[in-house]
Amino acid sequence: MRPKTWTSADAAGLPILPGLARFGDARHGSINHALRFTVRDTRKAFIYPARHQAGDTNDPNVPAMGQRFRLKASFDISHFPKQSRIVLRALKKYGMIVADNGSPWFISGAPSSGWNNDDLHQLGRVTGRDFEAVDTSSLPRG
Repeated sequence: MRPKTWTSADAAGLPILPGLARFGDARHGSINHALRFTVRDTRKAFIYPARHQAGDTNDPNVPAMGQRFRLKASFDISHFPKQSRIVLRALKKYGMIVADNGSPWFISGAPSSGWNNDDLHQLGRVTGRDFEAVDTSSLPRG
């Protein structure tokens, strides 16, 4: 963990590698951790495990760095191709964490020739409405 208010290679001050979708995990059929993602705008706040903010608004409807979202349990993933389903199962179980400002709802992944880009582009059918914010206020603070 970086000290509070310190940034890193991403604006939230989070380590990048642990939050990437990695083909090595997907090849074995599951991704067993939360994924990092970017949003267009963030508010002037950060939530653990983030260590830094990079927002320019106080609007409570805009996510803070470190805010976690989970794909709703009711979201039907059965019609998605295999690699997309693996990512979507991880999003249902572990969710994703706002790590930086950038493309809206963009999940970061480690490059690999094993990924099927046509398959993964199907994730674009998932929208923000398909997620719910996760209350992490009871987590220990670092």
